[in-house]
Amino acid sequence: LSIHVNNWCKIQLEHPAAGYRKIFETVEELNEPIPAKVTGVLPSWLGGSLLRMGPGLFEVGGEPLHHLFDGQAIIHKFDLKNGQVTYYRKFIKTDAYVRAMTENRVVITEFGTAAYADPCKNIFSRFFTYFRGIEVTDNCLVNIYPIGEDFYAVTETNYITKVDPDSLETLKKVDLCKYISVNGVTAHPHTEADGTVYNIGNCFGKNMSLAYNIVRIPPAQKGEFGSLATVFGMTENHFVFVEQPVKINLLKFLSAWGLRGATYMDCFESNESMGTWFHLATKDPAGYLSSHKFRTSAFNLFHHINTYEDQGFIVVDLCTWKGHDFVYNYLYLSNLRQEWEAVKEAAMRAPQPEVRRYVLPLDIHREEQGKNLVSLPYTTATAVLHSDGTIWLEPEVLFSGPRQAFEFPQINYSRCCGKKYSFAYGLGLNHFIPDRIVKLNVNTKETWVWQEEECYPSEPLFVPTPGATDEDDGVLLSIVVKPGADRPGFLLVLDAMKLTEIARAEVDTIIPVTLHGTYKP
Repeated sequence: LSIHVNNWCKIQLEHPAAGYRKIFETVEELNEPIPAKVTGVLPSWLGGSLLRMGPGLFEVGGEPLHHLFDGQAIIHKFDLKNGQVTYYRKFIKTDAYVRAMTENRVVITEFGTAAYADPCKNIFSRFFTYFRGIEVTDNCLVNIYPIGEDFYAVTETNYITKVDPDSLETLKKVDLCKYISVNGVTAHPHTEADGTVYNIGNCFGKNMSLAYNIVRIPPAQKGEFGSLATVFGMTENHFVFVEQPVKINLLKFLSAWGLRGATYMDCFESNESMGTWFHLATKDPAGYLSSHKFRTSAFNLFHHINTYEDQGFIVVDLCTWKGHDFVYNYLYLSNLRQEWEAVKEAAMRAPQPEVRRYVLPLDIHREEQGKNLVSLPYTTATAVLHSDGTIWLEPEVLFSGPRQAFEFPQINYSRCCGKKYSFAYGLGLNHFIPDRIVKLNVNTKETWVWQEEECYPSEPLFVPTPGATDEDDGVLLSIVVKPGADRPGFLLVLDAMKLTEIARAEVDTIIPVTLHGTYKP
């Protein structure tokens, strides 16, 4: 079902059968690729691999992993060649996975699940383990992206894992701390056309504070790149970093390494009075623009849609969650696996999602206080200079529906990243349950929706038609789960212009939730 609507609320679907629980269940890896049944006609030019990362193991030794971001990493691959499709998956053989399988327990603390000392060790061994600290996880379940000709599965810590995109074999664990001055980097980098990779990480600064570092990885070799979801903005000349009111309590974070039962989630705190800050930095030469102090009301942020410069302004489009309450608190598996009415009730307590556009003026020195500094004719977003030198931002709302999120956004990345654009594609979350794919015109606020009863899709990746002249000329690739069907997992191929189905490739296996991925031509 594909519907063109201006009011998303008109086509909300209920999920009383709670089939979505199937995407949060453990699966086994496959010994070899399995063939898919293709219906429809795949574009002749669409040949390559869709690679996706996500959790695939949700309990160890009979004990559950608690948070959506705790499940052990599994890599999925749909291969498309000459109109034929195969599906393959394997667990990433991280230290967290291998040791958990060997000892039949959680050995390394995950995002929301604590590791406990081995009960078979004597009290002296456990005493020394206590003071040695809890190890940082290398469970790379969030994303996979290329650096040069190599592919790395990643999470949000300092460890990334090199994998073979053809065989899906785990090749090498890499500790970024040995190469760059960071304690961890995001799983959402930016790449330029020449293969240069930019990412943002953190390190310990002065007086026990956290400092942010922009990291540049020069291209080893020029390569082609698929779509990317990002957590910071990059234009031709600038970086934009949004500082949220949710912080890591550094003392709690450091002491957690010595506290039995502490997790990463235990270290986050929300600041009710801080609001949200936008920070600007220049790319070349690299430098932080400390004179530009942008502030707005509190919101949570997972993903940037796009960021670009226009007539002396930086336009920042974001998928936000209103308020200071930490959205990750609502992503525990016990919440997501509830019956439908309980899922809806819990989501009503969570922050409200909203797609917003903020506009940051670059030239602020000659402007008078109290006036709206934004003069772009196509937006209602405002920026007002206050007497203390800060600029208060108010957004233009591009999309809002009650408990309906436009998340995991994608654009025509190779053409539009850092540039003015018209279309964004996203995964529709209905009270946190992914049940639709959405196209949003950021200029007119029109929306198109693909949805099918009891179907649970993943982030749609945009692949442009070779030689295309229109921004939305291409296809969207999404892995969809339809519990109860004869072939419950399938690769969905949509016309990105009309959001209508072109083809699907069905396999006889359930596919658990995936977070991010890439298309390898």
